[in-house]
Amino acid sequence: MARRGKGEGSIFKRKDGRWCGFITLGYDEKGNQKKKFFYGKTRQEVAEKINQALNELKQGVLIAEGNITLEEWLRTWLWEYKRPQISESTFDDYESIIRNHINPVLGKYKLKDLRPEHLQHLYNEKFKAGLSPRRIKHIHTILHASLEQAIKSGLIVRNVSKATTLPKDTKEKEIRVLTLEEQKKLLEALEGERLKAAFILALTTGMRLGEILGLKWDRVDLENKQITVVRSLRRIKSRDNSEIKTKTVLTLKEVKSEKANRIIPIPDIAYEELLKYREQQEEEKNKAGSAYRDSGFVFTTEVGTPIEPRNFIRTFERIVKKAGLDVNFHALRHTFATRLLEKNVHPKVVQELLGHSDITTTLNTYSHVLDTVKKEAIKEIDCVFTELKKDNPT
Repeated sequence: MARRGKGEGSIFKRKDGRWCGFITLGYDEKGNQKKKFFYGKTRQEVAEKINQALNELKQGVLIAEGNITLEEWLRTWLWEYKRPQISESTFDDYESIIRNHINPVLGKYKLKDLRPEHLQHLYNEKFKAGLSPRRIKHIHTILHASLEQAIKSGLIVRNVSKATTLPKDTKEKEIRVLTLEEQKKLLEALEGERLKAAFILALTTGMRLGEILGLKWDRVDLENKQITVVRSLRRIKSRDNSEIKTKTVLTLKEVKSEKANRIIPIPDIAYEELLKYREQQEEEKNKAGSAYRDSGFVFTTEVGTPIEPRNFIRTFERIVKKAGLDVNFHALRHTFATRLLEKNVHPKVVQELLGHSDITTTLNTYSHVLDTVKKEAIKEIDCVFTELKKDNPT
């Protein structure tokens, strides 16, 4: 194969003596590159054809000539423009939304023929079918971003998603928080549980499921009683084979934002449980012998391998059932934040501990708690004026 010149794309000489070259137009549904080939008697001839095609591609002419559909463009946008920028879990979510919600309704429309009413009809029908306004907003976000890129690529002249209206969420999102009595029942049910320390850590630090399972001992500073959150363990779709819809892999990823990467002080109760658990882990390691796989994770199976998130949730569900409760794991994070706000801890501090990227998220999520806190604050003002009246009787 001959070495390609700068800007020529890939050019090589065939066995029959002809020259061949290609450029990449995008990706198919499996993430494989879609290529357009060019042929000529000389290398120069092929190079000129490729340069012309690259210029047309840059201006959007080459793709536009093929009457690209929304489905085709979304595939290119997702694999070529978004994949390098987003996490695997976000990529999976985008791919699922496109495959299940957008393509079946709008995928066959030519990009240039897409109109606002097409998108509006999609949003309205999804809302009538019971899809949450939040999920519909995700659909809109994908369409809006992909069409913006289509404008930059010269495929269309306007973004029709800007002329649509999203359905309003009239229902307040219910935040399930453990009452003090329920919290006591949960603690009682945790006695004797192998992974007690993990659930205590969730309840006393507000760490997410993936952050707890992805925590390694090298990020636990027992001397200074603090944890550094840098990674998250999760199961995602594998992109290394053709069966991407069925194959998954357990992977350790960097946390999703700069704010999520944080240092959390370890409360005394969690510190004590971590010490007990570390001793227990050493006993399991000695018992397993050569079968033990020292992965470095804090919370592992009895042979040292990472814990499958689904299995961890099953354990939690068994424990809460034993406690007579009906809550999901995320309720522990909500309970942690609520207890802090009830104690008048500043929302900015709560934001930092939870790893929210924006304090608006914290304020919106726990507005019901903050209403109570505000009422208590007003009572403090009343106390101030009451004291002033005592000092200055009329």
